[in-house]
Amino acid sequence: MTNDQSTVVIGGSHAAVQLVISLRQCGWEGNITVISDEPHMPYQRPPLSKAYLAGDSSEDKLALRAAGAYEKIDVTFKLGVRVTSIDTQNHQLNLDNGETISFNKLALCTGARARPLPIPGADLESVHYLRTMDDVKGIQQSAASAKTAVIIGGGYIGLETAASLTKLGLSVTLLETESRLLQRVASETTSEFYLRLHQEQGVAIKLNTQASAIEGEGSVSGVMCSDGNIVSADMVIIGIGVIPNTELASEAGLNVDNGILVNEFAQTSHPDIVSAGDCTNHPNTILQTTLRLESVPNAIEQAKAAAASICGLKKPYAELPWFWSDQYDVKLQIAGMNQGYTDAVVRGDKASRSFTVFYLKDNNILAADCINRPKDFMLAKKLILQGTSTEGQSLADETIELKTLIMES
Repeated sequence: MTNDQSTVVIGGSHAAVQLVISLRQCGWEGNITVISDEPHMPYQRPPLSKAYLAGDSSEDKLALRAAGAYEKIDVTFKLGVRVTSIDTQNHQLNLDNGETISFNKLALCTGARARPLPIPGADLESVHYLRTMDDVKGIQQSAASAKTAVIIGGGYIGLETAASLTKLGLSVTLLETESRLLQRVASETTSEFYLRLHQEQGVAIKLNTQASAIEGEGSVSGVMCSDGNIVSADMVIIGIGVIPNTELASEAGLNVDNGILVNEFAQTSHPDIVSAGDCTNHPNTILQTTLRLESVPNAIEQAKAAAASICGLKKPYAELPWFWSDQYDVKLQIAGMNQGYTDAVVRGDKASRSFTVFYLKDNNILAADCINRPKDFMLAKKLILQGTSTEGQSLADETIELKTLIMES
């Protein structure tokens, strides 16, 4: 490895920052350049819908690293420019400012973008998505003069946004097309808890309700629902999921299928290109499946594998997925993936603000939703990783300590 080699990273995400740090730790001596279409230095994404939107955190506190940290490891940033195409044959990138950049190794950390809602009025003023810092600044600007807000989508982003806007003093209505909140990702117990939590805070939640149009002349006045009712609103936030940014990879001839396809070493179908973060569809040997995750822990660990691959090392990515969500005074920590579960067992009082839902399949623990129970979360990860098989009543019985189940397995 010589110092005339260059690595270019596309994207200013959590994955990108970890990748450049890990590159130096792995011994990369060549140039490192990060290209991001955002004008900001890399920043934390999770607080955007939480503390930052609610006004509890400032922009400078969002920075993933101080500027001096990048200078110390000699990383160059090109901000506010977009890569328009990748020339894999000549190892070059074309930028929207007319510039051409050469690379020896390339890392795609392109993340994902908010999924658009194709209904009339979605382009009106005071209609927002929440994915970037600038998105949140727009939401805050609208919220400063708004009294009522409608959130379309009852997933975690929608619920976190509802909590933050409620804290800012707005009257919030949330529309969800499914029969319960978080239907695709959580048990009925978890769904019912969050329904009750938000209703107690004054959020009006309308289930089985689809937005068909956003009303208003110039600015928003309300949301037309599929049943013909109109919900008044001064502003609208749309949170119906994300789309992985795979177009550059696809146009460059890389293998793409619900994300950029990579192996356990974060390598794409091109020998000199790696990828990490929300944009990848990757194998997970712990879960014995391939999947695409929208998760900071995943982005960080996968980026370490990608950096190692660039340096000619082998560091397989194999981590148990985990996530978190902060809403009001409630912290939810999720360990594992509950897809395919056949039983959901509650540990603690589900009518309280402190309990855990364990997801099982044939008595094997797949995942856990831990609501204000950090100890349960840490132990649940160990139980899942060791492939614990246990009767549901053992998990539900709080006289039986979880750490006992770990020792017995």
